[in-house]
Amino acid sequence: MVRRCEEVLRQVQPHVTVLAATKDRGPEEVRAASLAGINHIGENYVQEAERKRALVTEPAVWHMIGHLQKNKAKKAARVFDWVETVDSVELARRLELALAVQERVLNVLIQVNIGREPHKAGAHPEDVLTLAQEIRKLPHLVLRGLMATPPPGEGPEDSRPHFRAMRRLFEDLRMRLPTPYTRSDTTEFNVLSMGMSADWEVAVEEGATLIRLGTALFGPLPPAL
Repeated sequence: MVRRCEEVLRQVQPHVTVLAATKDRGPEEVRAASLAGINHIGENYVQEAERKRALVTEPAVWHMIGHLQKNKAKKAARVFDWVETVDSVELARRLELALAVQERVLNVLIQVNIGREPHKAGAHPEDVLTLAQEIRKLPHLVLRGLMATPPPGEGPEDSRPHFRAMRRLFEDLRMRLPTPYTRSDTTEFNVLSMGMSADWEVAVEEGATLIRLGTALFGPLPPAL
């Protein structure tokens, strides 16, 4: 498992961050990723991440990459270092309230529904600028970039138009948002999270700076009993 992770890392350009997506995986997969040099871990559920963090002693940066229900915002603000799936002002404000009490700062990405799928979470592209401006008013949230998952396709190339649209949206937002970031640190709006095991190479070609890999690192999940 460690060798598989190392092989993937050798294929990825140095400027791209590899995140290990460990939904339904055990602590051993997190440890394997860490031993290979991958310390960004992505989870889809707050409770699963909380349980896994308690069992993993290796240093890791924990990302929420699944849909975050508003009633889970308080716990998510404590469990995660990043939330990649902020898609509404209300969710952002709930995270802000929890973080203010906890005296923490949280990195966030705006999740974009780039394919305009009716049953998928995420802000529509035309709403992203307004959402970004609102998030930047919240002192305990640091807006770092955008995240998206394109609609399912028959092959990796089907994702390319959506990745390309995300890159254009990302660059447009960087131009429109005030720079430098109006904080005392040097945090940048520089993360474009897109691409998974089946299409990450295309995502990187189109500008991804963070890719979320599960099967490519760990192999397929065993069939459910």
